[in-house]
Amino acid sequence: MKRWIQHVLMFKISKIFFTHMGFCGFERFYFFSYRHKQFKPRLIILLQKYSASRKKPIRPTQHELDQWAQSLEKLLHHQSGVIAFQMFSKSEFCEENIEFWLACENFRKTRRSKKLAIKARDIYDEFIRKDSPKEINLDFHTRERIGQRLQHPTKTCFDEAQKRIYYLMENNSYPRFLQSGYYNALRASQDS
Repeated sequence: MKRWIQHVLMFKISKIFFTHMGFCGFERFYFFSYRHKQFKPRLIILLQKYSASRKKPIRPTQHELDQWAQSLEKLLHHQSGVIAFQMFSKSEFCEENIEFWLACENFRKTRRSKKLAIKARDIYDEFIRKDSPKEINLDFHTRERIGQRLQHPTKTCFDEAQKRIYYLMENNSYPRFLQSGYYNALRASQDS
């Protein structure tokens, strides 16, 4: 009984979230994300972000949408912009770039040196190591320098790689995002 209630609540909250964001095709996404275990945690994270910011609507304003079109930096400054860009990146099968960039931003906020070393190793294993699950596009020399910096990690050990990935997103993913159905659906929802 409890599992059924959880399923119904998750469905209702998910639908509200997607309606708020202005995306169509909710039922198809919900079915896909709920049935496949690897996507279920991601949906839950999105819903937690939505619940936490429920006092302030997560739907972007027209002014925010205009700012998103100005630069990638302004897009990544807004929580709803990050979520929309992540969803677009997943649809383009290049989500590792935005996930790496966000992991680096989170890494910089780490205060304790023990956690810094653990997070640095996790980021390296997940994104930078050759044949890692979400390997990002970096040249050999950058990988080697980061590998050496992991001996004594600092908050800036991933800066070079983060700048390269930001450049890739700015010149590849970001222009496609501005032309995508995700961005256009958000724009259209503001016009109506």
